[in-house]
Amino acid sequence: MLRFGFPCLLACVAACGLQNAVAATATLSFEDPQPKAYLLKARASEIDPKAAEHPELNFSFTKKGVPADEQRAVVDTRVAPRGQLVLWLMSYSEPLFSRLASYGLHAIGVHYANGWFGQWGPKSPGEDGHLLGNIRLEAATSKDASPLVRIPPADSIAGRALSMVRHLHQSHPQGRWDWFLNDENDALRWDRVILAGASHGSTTAARMAKEIEVARVVMLCGPRDQLEQWQALPSKTPPQRYFGFSHVLDGGWKGDHYCRSWQMLGLGAFGPVTSVDGGRPPYGHSRRLISAADVGGHEGRAHSSVIPGSASPKLPDGSLAFEPVWKYLFTHPVEQVGKPVPPDSDCEVQTGR
Repeated sequence: MLRFGFPCLLACVAACGLQNAVAATATLSFEDPQPKAYLLKARASEIDPKAAEHPELNFSFTKKGVPADEQRAVVDTRVAPRGQLVLWLMSYSEPLFSRLASYGLHAIGVHYANGWFGQWGPKSPGEDGHLLGNIRLEAATSKDASPLVRIPPADSIAGRALSMVRHLHQSHPQGRWDWFLNDENDALRWDRVILAGASHGSTTAARMAKEIEVARVVMLCGPRDQLEQWQALPSKTPPQRYFGFSHVLDGGWKGDHYCRSWQMLGLGAFGPVTSVDGGRPPYGHSRRLISAADVGGHEGRAHSSVIPGSASPKLPDGSLAFEPVWKYLFTHPVEQVGKPVPPDSDCEVQTGR
């Protein structure tokens, strides 16, 4: 039976350090008699008996009679695996997941408590500037960080991801999901995990990576949290592993929210804010990418444009303009960085209330 709490989770992470360093010298390969791209599904409520609903957080197993806790995973055994697992913290996106699989990445999306944002999202950052950040931390790890919510381990991002990967290891061995589990199968190998999300999800990914060291963080149209201070906290994940991408017409640029978060995360040490329009990878190895591509002047479309889909700008040949950007964000070597630049003079960095 799955039994763990946040202290145990971090202990497992620390204990696996040397083991992971040794395992990193190994290589991952598939042994699939019929290689193909797989889309796999599993309900959180069915694969973990400890999973629970939290109606107070708008976090239920069904919505209007339809399952809401269905989790998805992808892997393409025809592609040489990179040995990294993308943990996607937003609604399932087939266009994104198909691209991740084509890069040689494994990917899962998990059902976790994020409905709280409707209650506290518009609130001020609180007395210490960490109101939203603490809720995100508890939702991500189950650490008792906020008096406003109580999220047990099985219902956190970490818990749901562990139960999903354990399930996939048992039900889909040809996908080699065991690569992301420690030898005891009771913790993820976080050094092989990419935290990624869009908007609300990218903000939680960034907050979670402050607490747990991961291989990479990909932040599409985010992070934000307005005037919160958690973006400047010390980070277990080195700052050069954070990658952000947003459109300049996105409402997140109002009040300098995106540029503020990127600056507080320390991303200016790896190059300036860089436009991808007309450029090619590696974009000066910058971690702060933007676009002003035509989105018809619509703020909402600008927000969604950085995710593969109908809102994303197209080239004359019909292909999506940001194809090289997405591959860069998820696969560019983290040790290759741009040159440090001074703080952006036109970005107002406020903290506190």
